[in-house]
This record gives sequence, C-alpha cells and structure tokens, in this order.
Amino acid sequence: MKGLVLGATLGDCVHAAGLLAFLRLAEAEGYTTRFLGMRRTPGEIAQETARQKPVLVALGYRLTPDALPGLLAELKTALRGTAAADTRLVFGGTPPAAEIAGQSGLFARTFSGGESVEEVRAFLRGDAATAVARVPAQTLLERVAERAPFPLLRHHFGRPSVAETVAGAREIALSGALDVLSIGPDQNAQEHFFQPEHMNPAQDGAGGVPLRREADLAAIYEATRCGNHPLVRCYAGTRDLERWAEMSLRAIHNAWAAIPLTWYSQLDGRSTRPLCDAIAENVAVMGWYAARGVPVEVNEAHHWSMRGAADSTAVVMAFLAAYNAKHAGVRHYVAQYMFDTPTGTTPRMDLAKMLAKQELIDELAGADFTVFREVRAGLGSLSPRANLAKGQMAASGVVAMALRPHILHVVGFSEGDHAATAPEVIESCEIAQGAVGRVLDGLPDALADPVVRRRKEELVAEARKLLEAIRRLDPRSADPWAAPAVLTRAVERGLLDAPALRGNVHARGQVVTTLIDGACRAVDPVTGRELNEAERIGRLE
Repeated sequence: MKGLVLGATLGDCVHAAGLLAFLRLAEAEGYTTRFLGMRRTPGEIAQETARQKPVLVALGYRLTPDALPGLLAELKTALRGTAAADTRLVFGGTPPAAEIAGQSGLFARTFSGGESVEEVRAFLRGDAATAVARVPAQTLLERVAERAPFPLLRHHFGRPSVAETVAGAREIALSGALDVLSIGPDQNAQEHFFQPEHMNPAQDGAGGVPLRREADLAAIYEATRCGNHPLVRCYAGTRDLERWAEMSLRAIHNAWAAIPLTWYSQLDGRSTRPLCDAIAENVAVMGWYAARGVPVEVNEAHHWSMRGAADSTAVVMAFLAAYNAKHAGVRHYVAQYMFDTPTGTTPRMDLAKMLAKQELIDELAGADFTVFREVRAGLGSLSPRANLAKGQMAASGVVAMALRPHILHVVGFSEGDHAATAPEVIESCEIAQGAVGRVLDGLPDALADPVVRRRKEELVAEARKLLEAIRRLDPRSADPWAAPAVLTRAVERGLLDAPALRGNVHARGQVVTTLIDGACRAVDPVTGRELNEAERIGRLE
C-alpha cells in the first residue's frame, strides 16, 4: 500500500461528494483511506493528522469563500509542529475557494472541479508533472487505446479566415478539450484548391476556412502543437482527391482519411465527376491511404439519410462503404454513425438502425480489418437557440454512447445557427465530457430493448434483400458490390434512391419515404402504405 489518506470537509461545509470521489480514486491507486467526516475544525484535523500520520490529508470546502482565509490561517497554526515531514495536504473546492487555498501555501495541490480523472490519478501516482508534460499518443490507434474507455472527442473547426482558424486551433489545443481537430475547408478549397482560377472569390470562407496554400494547413497544424497536442485531420476534397491526400499527409499528418463512396460527384453537385468515375477515384484514394497505413472513414450512409432515404438504404450504404474500403486494402476502418437523421427519427429507431449497420459491418471485421465506431449528432437536429441546442447535443451523445464508441464526433451546439468559434468548440466538448463521464458510470442497456432488437432484425433482413438485388444487376461480375459500374447502375435504376434526388438526371429520384413510429420507411406514393424492400424492388424491375 502507498500509505494513508485522511479526508474531511473543513469548517461548516457539508458537501462531501467530491472528497469521497477523491478517496475512491486514492483507493484505486493503492492507498488506504479514512474519512474523518464533515464539518471538521482545524484543530480536529491537526489532531488526527498528528495521531494517524497520513501521507495525504484531503480537505473539501464548497461554501462561499469569505470564511476560508480565517480557517486556513487557523489550520496552519494548528498543524505547526504536529504534521509529519512527509504529510502533504490537498484541497478541493469551487474555483474561488481553490484560488484562496492555493495562495495559502498549505497545499501540495488544489483541485477546482475542472480537472479530468486522469489528472487526479496522475497526482496520486506522483507523476502529475510528467503527465502534464507528456505529449499524448499521436496516432488514432494509440490514442484510442490510451483514452479508453473514454472515447476520443472530435470536433470540426474552420473559421472564415486562416488567421482566425490558426489562433482558434491554438486556443482549442491549449484547453485540452478535444482529442481530434477536424479542419473544415471552404467549398472553394474542397473543389478548386488545385485549380484556383475556377474559384469564386465571393464564396471565400463559405462553409469553412479558405485554404489556398499548403502552408495554410501546415500553420493550423503547427498551432496545435501545444496543450494536449490533438490529432489533426481534414476531409477529402471533392475532386483531385489523391493530391489532397498527399498534401494533407505532408502538412497535418492526417490522422485518418474521410472519403465518400458515391458522393462528391454529379449525384450531389459538389463536383462535376460522373458517378462511376467518382466511385472509382474514391476507392482508389482509399487504397492510397491504406498503402500508407492510414485509417479510413467513408462518409456515405448518413448522406443518404440526410436526403430522406429509407433506413434500409442507409444500412446498405454503411455496409457497402465498409466493404469497398476493405476491398481497397484498408486495415483500420472508422465507421461513422450519424444519429438524429433524418430529423424526427426517435432514439429507439436510431439505435436499431445503427445496430443493423454495425452487425453488417462487423461481418467484415477480422485480423485484416479492424473497425472503430464513431458516433455523432445530426446537424439538422440542433436548434438555433443555444441553450436548447446544448440539451439536444448532450442527449444525443448519451443515446449514442450505447454503441460504446471509440470516437465521439461532437457537433457544436452553435451549429444550428453558425459555425462554432474556438470558445464554442471548447464549451461543446466540455458538455460532451460531462455527458460521457456520467454514462460511463453505468446506464441500463438500451440495446437490450425488445423494440430496438425487433427493428434491428427487420432492418438487417431488408438490407440483405437490397444487397441481393444489387448483386443481381450483373451476375457475371466477380464482385458486384465493389464494381463502380454496378453501383452506378443501382443508383440509376433506383435500387439506391432518396426523395431529395428527385429531378436529378443521374438518379431515379422516385422513392417516397416518411417517418412511421420514428423510423424512415419507403411508402406507396398514392396510398401512403409502407413498402417493404421486396415490394419496392419489385416495382422497379
């Protein structure tokens, strides 16, 4: 054992929860602990310190700080000549109280409530200074292992100017609020970085930071080399994807790639690439990253849900995204699960949809294909009213934690109104930290809900029917699920379809969907009757 820790609340304070939590952590680190009780006087604390000779005395005080200076002066006098030479005192309280305690000179460490569990444990291990100075792991795999069971916190960040983004990136890194900073380029950069003559200057800064030189990316990365040294990553461009990949790996050591399967093409208008060509190029860039050992995330399924596709289509696209990544040689795959999409999806139906996706993706997992789960709220789920959005964001995180994610993509509470500033990123991540920490204390298993399980089984069965229909498009193909021409035909024929694609000459745009009992389902356009996949597919053939 490492020695005895005594604990007490000081003066008239009866708030012992934080102190008792500290003592539990001390026990976990190998100390013996004794709680002296609440409302102990300085004299009583000094007397027990002299009698029991602890290595640590932990004192809590959460009242208004007016009486604290007198109590600490009395304690200093009472301890004089009685405490053992190796006895240290620690203090826990509100920030104003902790500031006064720190100025007293009595305490080896003060805690004001904002510290992480890791910081407290580091102090108890005697390596707090080392823990603060040490640079956290700088690869996705190592950082996930280092932070477990707490998921990595990721947030998107890109302000209307490079200078503001650089300054904000440094502020975020110094705060230690997140583990992964995702740089968001503006649309001009995503589509025309390597053809600047095609940029529309009036759109500079629209949707993100106006990156115009590789040095802009490098400056943002350099700004994060402080604080907790977050991982940095960037989305793929909507064209010239391999050139984007090469640059992002050089400039920011891209923590993992984010590439679509069918999107950033003529299908969504974010690029002029024909769909078949886009699929082929997207998969080729997955392979480029795979050859260099960089993890890959495929941003695919939620784009279909954002356009109103039936849940069964979203499940299929989640599987096909992972399938094509594995086909490209990806060994470490980030599976993104966007909740609250389409807006109006209920938590039960969300969990069922994500479980169905997870079941199919996990069928691909093995020694050569490791899957990391990443969860996030849907952009459309957040109110423009900040306080309401904070509650929505936290609630979405609690629901999503049922999947036991490796990464929590925090969508800032401000996103319903404007792109997050650095302080808003920090505040959003701190809200997420609070929600996740509470969940990790233990919740009932939402995945055992029979309604969730039934819907999950239904979706898996429906997804398999749709996958088989796609396979039948070209029976002669050796691997139709990984053939760009087959996937393109599946979109053109309407096997893969969404209501928002109506009028798109590159898609069928025929399907009609609606929310029924919180799930997004295909329905007959005339009667509104639900159509299962067999019926829907049959109407296309």
